Amino acid sequence: MTNLKIIVCIKQVPGTTKVDIDPETGVLKRSGVSAKMNPYDLFGLETALRLKAEYGAHITVISMGPPQAETVIREAYMMEADDGMLMTDRKFAGADVLATSYTLAAGIRKIGDFDLIICGKQTTDGDTAQVGPAMAEHLGIPHVTWVSNIESVDETGVIAEQNMEDSLEAVRLKFPCLISVEKDIFTPRLPSYRNKLLTADRPVRVLTFNDLDDSNENNYGLTGSPTQVERIFQPEPFTDRELWDLPEEVSSHKLIELLESMKFI
Repeated sequence: MTNLKIIVCIKQVPGTTKVDIDPETGVLKRSGVSAKMNPYDLFGLETALRLKAEYGAHITVISMGPPQAETVIREAYMMEADDGMLMTDRKFAGADVLATSYTLAAGIRKIGDFDLIICGKQTTDGDTAQVGPAMAEHLGIPHVTWVSNIESVDETGVIAEQNMEDSLEAVRLKFPCLISVEKDIFTPRLPSYRNKLLTADRPVRVLTFNDLDDSNENNYGLTGSPTQVERIFQPEPFTDRELWDLPEEVSSHKLIELLESMKFI
């Protein structure tokens, strides 16, 4: 198998858990927050790079986010991805799973011919694990999740090992197709400083709303998101405590009585 065309979906996520949320929209405030590549996407990218080494492939990474998300695409270049596309537009902001997957599918159509799309299991800022399968549905291609190993690849498709917790299942998918890979399918490599220098001038293709074939704004961003956050609030801190200086048997019985009174047991 040669000249495999692989697309890897990557995302820039907050590099900290201390992130503010817009109380009006329920959307994360990303400006001014440290960011990194979604850790799960590193496993997807490494899977593509292993396939490239074994079978020969051209790897394109695609990301949707603000202009600064270009940094994760350049990080992918440092790990030996070949091309990158950034989908960025204010009209894409605030997208839920449906709007995000629709937008990414529209971008992938712009990339053109491909054999395999690889996604990480989920993102650390959304944790839905639904964008990959939803993209496949928009594109009308077969897909499989929880992939823990790639058994083989040939001219027509791929055999993927699916981790079903209690069992492993081998699934054959015909190209073009999409897979979502599990954490630790491979150990991700570190970005190369040498590659950083070599790819410093490599362009990143930028796609905006006006570049897409579908110009209906109701399909994108917050407007195209049927899932809406009704209310965001900070939990009230609970600082009440009791200190007991009692014999072990007495304190254990008292603890049980307390937990029962609070209906924890």
